[in-house]
Amino acid sequence: MIQNLIRTVFSIPVFLALIISLQSCRVGRFVIYNFADIKDHKKFPSRPLTPSETPFHFFESANPIDPKMHFSDSDPGQSLASFLEKNKTVAFLMIRRDTIIYQLYFRGYQKGDLVPSFSMAKSITSALIGCAIADELITSVDDKIEFYIPELKNRGLENVTIRHVLQMTSGIQFNESYVNPFGDAAKYYYGRNLRKYITHMKPDYAPGVKFEYHSGNTQLLGLILERVLKGKTVTAYLQEKIWSQIGMEFPASWSIDKKRDGLEKTFCCINSCALDFAKFGRLYLKKGNWEGKQLIPEAWVKESTKADRSAGGVSYYQFQWWIPSKDGDFLAEGILGQCIYIDPKTETIVVRLGAKDGAMDWGGFFHHMVRQLTKQ
Repeated sequence: MIQNLIRTVFSIPVFLALIISLQSCRVGRFVIYNFADIKDHKKFPSRPLTPSETPFHFFESANPIDPKMHFSDSDPGQSLASFLEKNKTVAFLMIRRDTIIYQLYFRGYQKGDLVPSFSMAKSITSALIGCAIADELITSVDDKIEFYIPELKNRGLENVTIRHVLQMTSGIQFNESYVNPFGDAAKYYYGRNLRKYITHMKPDYAPGVKFEYHSGNTQLLGLILERVLKGKTVTAYLQEKIWSQIGMEFPASWSIDKKRDGLEKTFCCINSCALDFAKFGRLYLKKGNWEGKQLIPEAWVKESTKADRSAGGVSYYQFQWWIPSKDGDFLAEGILGQCIYIDPKTETIVVRLGAKDGAMDWGGFFHHMVRQLTKQ
C-alpha cells in the first residue's frame, strides 16, 4: 500500500513534466493535438485581419435553392442538405451573380464563425505574389529564389525560380505526410522556426521536371514575401492589398509559427468565415477587380488559373490553384475539404468548409452541381 502511494505521488509530477516537455516541441504538439482540426485557429498564435468599416454584402435570393434538391449521382434520393451534413460540412454557400442562392450551416456553426483555411491559404499567398510583382517588390516569377533568400545558396537550389515554386515543380525535398509527426508537414505546421526550416531545404530532383504537391513551396513564397516587404508583415500586406479592400465583414486572422517575431504559415492557416472567403472568390471571379479598382493584375489572375503543362506543369494545377475541369473553373482547396470554387462561365462561387472532407472530390462535385443547376 505504501509503495503504491509513493508511486502515485511521484507519478503525478513525472506525468506533468512529460506533458510540459511534450508541449515544448513540435512532436509533442503533434501527439497532443493529434491531427489538423477546424478549431486549430485557437491553438496557434496569429496576427489579426480586421474587417472593413463598410462591409460588402451579397444579395439574398428571393428564390433560394431548395435544400431538398439533390445532386448526388451515387445516391439520387439524397437531398443536398443531408448530403452536406453526412460529409461533415459546417458551412456551405452558393453565390451566383452576387446573389446567395444557397446558405446553410451545420454542427452549431454560424455565419461569422472562424474556420481555418488550411491550404486555401496557398491561393491567397499566390495573389500576394502577384501584388508584390505589380508593386515592383519582386521583379519576375523567373527570378531565382536564392536572390531573395541568400541562405539557400550552395544548397543545390541555384536553378529554382519563383515560377517553379508556384507550380510545385521546384524539386525540393519535402515529406507532405500529415500523419507522420517526424515529417516535414508536421514540422512546418506545429514547429516554431519556419525561417530556419526553409533555409535548410535541399533538392530531391532538378526543378522543372515534374509536379509534386509540397507545402514547403508555399512557405518559401511566404519567406520571399517577408523579405521584400522589409519590416511589414505578410498579414499587414494582405490587409492592405486585399482584405480591407473587399468589404470583409468579420474579424479574421493568420496563424504564425511563434508569438514573438513569428512568420505567417503561408501554406495554410488563414482563419475566416465562409462569407468572407466567398469575397476573395468574387475578387478572382472579377479578374482581380473590385468595384472598379484593380487590386490584383488581371494578367496575373488569368495566368494563375489557366493550366500550363510546360516545364513539369500539369493540367489540373496552376500557381497554387486547382483546376478541376476544362471548362475554365478553378478552386482553392485545403485539407478537411475547405474550398472556394469559382466558375466564371456561370458567374458562380461555392464555398464549403468542413470538419472532415468526407472522402469527396469537392471540385468535381461543384462542377457537376453548378452545371446541373444551369440546366434547370
